[in-house]
Amino acid sequence: MILAYSKLSFSQVFKLYTALQQYFQNGEKKTVEDADMEPASREESERKMEKEELDVSIREEEVSCSGPLSQKQAEFFLSQQASLLKNDETKALTPASLQKELNNLLKFNPDFAEAHYLSYLNNLRVQDVFSSTHSLLHYFDRLILTGAESKSNGEEGYGRSLRYAALNLAALHCRFGHYQQAELALQEAIRIAQESNDHVCLQHCLSWLYVLGQKRSDSYVLLEHSVKKAVHFGLPYLASLGIQSLVQQRAFAGKTANKLMDALKDSDLLHWKHSLSELIDISIAQKTAIWRLYGRSTMALQQAQLLLSMNSLESVNAGVQQNNTESFAVALGHLAELHAEQGCFAAASEVLKHLKERFPPNSQHAQLWMLCDQKIQFDRAMNDGKYHLADSIVTGITALNSIEGVYRKATVLQAQNQMSEAHKLLQKLLIHCQKIRNTEMVISVLLSVAELYWRSSSPTIALPVLLQALALSKEYRLQHLASETVLNLAFAQLILGIPEQALSLLHMAIEPILADGAVLDKGRAMFLVAKCQVASAASYEPLKKAAVLEAAIENLSEAKNYFAKVDCKEQIRDVVYFQARLYHTLGKTQERNRCAMLFRQLHQDLPFHGVPLINLL
Repeated sequence: MILAYSKLSFSQVFKLYTALQQYFQNGEKKTVEDADMEPASREESERKMEKEELDVSIREEEVSCSGPLSQKQAEFFLSQQASLLKNDETKALTPASLQKELNNLLKFNPDFAEAHYLSYLNNLRVQDVFSSTHSLLHYFDRLILTGAESKSNGEEGYGRSLRYAALNLAALHCRFGHYQQAELALQEAIRIAQESNDHVCLQHCLSWLYVLGQKRSDSYVLLEHSVKKAVHFGLPYLASLGIQSLVQQRAFAGKTANKLMDALKDSDLLHWKHSLSELIDISIAQKTAIWRLYGRSTMALQQAQLLLSMNSLESVNAGVQQNNTESFAVALGHLAELHAEQGCFAAASEVLKHLKERFPPNSQHAQLWMLCDQKIQFDRAMNDGKYHLADSIVTGITALNSIEGVYRKATVLQAQNQMSEAHKLLQKLLIHCQKIRNTEMVISVLLSVAELYWRSSSPTIALPVLLQALALSKEYRLQHLASETVLNLAFAQLILGIPEQALSLLHMAIEPILADGAVLDKGRAMFLVAKCQVASAASYEPLKKAAVLEAAIENLSEAKNYFAKVDCKEQIRDVVYFQARLYHTLGKTQERNRCAMLFRQLHQDLPFHGVPLINLL
């Protein structure tokens, strides 16, 4: 106590004196009041006061610190809140409450560097650029002024604070997209680190150099060098993050999945060896995303489930549940989208509900589930033919991801038959995506452009566009987009009057679609198979033609079941129209009338855009 008292400044001694004086005066008043009270009423009031004091203490514990705290209490409070912000943000104080507590701490001790750093983390949660920069600079200023590092390390400690201040500032600017300022801060950090011969700081700088320059074609050289150096200097965390980034880059470059999984296996060995549980989660989330990118939905589902089961096991042993991190949000987002693709909308909404509880709208990872939610809502509105509703959802998607928003807007315009506007938008988007090397979106845009062409009765112009999309999807091993491109190619061949070739092309592509494709794609594939069967049977002899038409009706029934799972009423209408025509050709009047009645009901409910292949029957 004497040591703590000796370390107090004059203002803090005065505050302590005032607090003690008030405490003594309150005690005197209480003693006089107790002497005047009768014994019975005194006991009753004591019980009441004890209860009130207990309630107040509980409330104060919930709010955490409301008055001046000791150094140890303040340090415990700060470390606890920092840990919660990292691992389980929902259990930490709200941004406003935490800032209030930090301001209270800084009022009693303005030179408390750690409080400024927690303020910086708190401001990052709410994306406040000015306040977070202000707090970060204050943290390093206080660190240097108090001499906490320079006392133990001499001049080296002072220099260390400066170079890590510049490095943290670079990371902050990078997070908010201020790449030019980030580069300047990073250059300053590198200069100071080189002067001090600090290899660890230089390794961190090298990692951030890659982040800033990852759009360049030669960025992988920087990354490989960074991984080698991190291993050499015994920095497993940095080495593992480097391997993860390298795998991500190779995935976008179209490398084979087995090589990527081998690299991730090597990084997993590092994680288990050094007990880096946070990086284990990131690795599994990365595998989920890679399998999803390559169109292997079953494998993606398995990896997402693995991460969830691992986190549920960990929470039993650990005091803090480490399942509110970004990797957990990513895995759950993929899980919701995969369920929605298979028509399990109830399960998808349950997953999203859980995500909303885990990551409230004001939390830093909330944007991940918000985008998933908006995309699922958009797809459902489009399937249901509610284009006005889909158009209103586009605004929300654009706010979270501008590229995805523009693409969805073009899709809505296309569905509303506003072809010229959709074409202009798609052409702008195509140029932008080619510039930033977003191959997945480039292929999606090419498919939409091809669809515009054949819907405008120009299938011959669509063919080279589709072949370009197919070449890209094969090169980058994007199975889902390759299958979708083959469906479009087969459709174009059918319109051009070569159904036999279209059917042989479909037989090659249908297996991956039925194995890993979305329910909507499965329905489209079966519908297209039935159309090709009918078109190719036109020249057959009567008995063979009847058998082919029966097979086509079975495929149409299967397609209808797939479309029903995702409430795709427009496609169901087209299917029952085809079925009615085929039943009429086969002379099955009762079945024809049933399909015709269903078609009429759906036709009255939905807008009619015309079916391109009706005339081919």
